[in-house]
Amino acid sequence: MEPDPLFADFVAERSDALLRYGYVLTGNTHDAADLVQEALLRMRRAWSRVHRKDNPESYARTTMARLHIATWRLRRRELLTWDLPEREHHDALPTGMEEQMWRALSGLPRKQRAVLVLRYYEQLSDAEIAQVLGVSRGTVRSQASRALDKLRDAVPQDHRLPSQPSTTTQGSAR
Repeated sequence: MEPDPLFADFVAERSDALLRYGYVLTGNTHDAADLVQEALLRMRRAWSRVHRKDNPESYARTTMARLHIATWRLRRRELLTWDLPEREHHDALPTGMEEQMWRALSGLPRKQRAVLVLRYYEQLSDAEIAQVLGVSRGTVRSQASRALDKLRDAVPQDHRLPSQPSTTTQGSAR
């Protein structure tokens, strides 16, 4: 495959943004890097078609979202090693409420997490999310509802934002 300067420019310009997007999807820098790498490999193979479209980054993000919710062959394999790590290492997590939210978000199933990321991080509509993930709009809404319920359950009542007043009034006479 011959090097394409347009693809190289795209990777140079957008790889950091794609890595941030991958991190939000996966919650792990290593998984995010793997996700970006696989999406860019697939994108390179289709570059002759993709670069003519309005937004090649959209293709990359869609590919990343689909890869994230798919069952990866490499994830199913167990990697055995004889050498044990000297000590356990964990990346520093945010403190307090943010830490609880990140843990709750990381505990969501892949599809629910992808729906929330696409809705609140990418700010896509339900129809756009359904198209990206290849599911129905009803599935998007049900996955979002279930995910938000799980997040609400993970946050203690005293840390929640005040409820919005109800816009409907029961028993009001005109």
